[in-house]
Amino acid sequence: METNQKHAVTGAFGFSGRYISERLLSKGHEVITLTNSPNRKSPLQGKIKAYPFNFDNLAALTQSLEGVDVVYNTYWVRFNHKRFNHADAVENTLTLFKAAKDAGVKRFVHVSISNASLNSPFEYFQGKAKLEQALENSGLSYAVLQPTVLFGDEDILINNIAWTLRKLPVFPCFGDGSYYIQPIHVDDLADIAVEQGESRTNGVFPAVGPEDFKYKDLVKMIGDEIGCKRAIVPFPPSLAYALSVAIGKIIGDVFITKDEIRSLMDNLLHIPTAERTGSIFLSKWVKENSARLGKHYSNELTRRIDKLKAY
Repeated sequence: METNQKHAVTGAFGFSGRYISERLLSKGHEVITLTNSPNRKSPLQGKIKAYPFNFDNLAALTQSLEGVDVVYNTYWVRFNHKRFNHADAVENTLTLFKAAKDAGVKRFVHVSISNASLNSPFEYFQGKAKLEQALENSGLSYAVLQPTVLFGDEDILINNIAWTLRKLPVFPCFGDGSYYIQPIHVDDLADIAVEQGESRTNGVFPAVGPEDFKYKDLVKMIGDEIGCKRAIVPFPPSLAYALSVAIGKIIGDVFITKDEIRSLMDNLLHIPTAERTGSIFLSKWVKENSARLGKHYSNELTRRIDKLKAY
């Protein structure tokens, strides 16, 4: 990649966008961000210029991307809510594709999800597949990244599994826990994203960690490492979901959704045939971070609603 290029990263003051931005800055590139949280506390404040998403103003969004060589898109929503939903996220991202094309962006790196499918019964995975198809037909040079689930210092899933183990006397498992999960560290995803930003080969690229686990074994490993060994009790998914709703009301968050439970149990966060593109082992990372992991709950709604608080 040429030095001193201009790159745009959506959500650079958030989770994965921050790691991508830091790598680009370390390579000497100019980085801007598109965000709905321009004043969020972040180590990147003052280092990159922030522009609003302007999804409702194509001309303004296009103008903010003028002169940009590569766009890295991490924008999405985890679940439907009165303030945001998957349908709007799809339409907003289509607008972003159009703005990038109109602005003359040379490369578009898009973060999707493992096992995205137009035929998926889950709106999350179906919406991601619609965007993959639209990007492939956009005329942009593109790379679609398909991560499974991310872990890292600011993650939600792994941290909140540890939090649950610390708080409850037993761990309620969705079914028997024999389905698989293959987390990838956010550092590895950022490396893959920047590598694909340097390429001009169109394609879809799985982003998976070097380890896969049965879900029940993942929970056991985390419990062992943080010193909270718990009985992992199989629950009917509907009962486990009802318990999660009750927990969510107490903590003021959507703890997990029905679709997240079902897609996890359907092995959609696992790509057994994919090359192991990540190099950071979750088991080692959990051991190294065991003292702090799960000490505090990671609240998705707080992150979405509080536009100032750091991740």
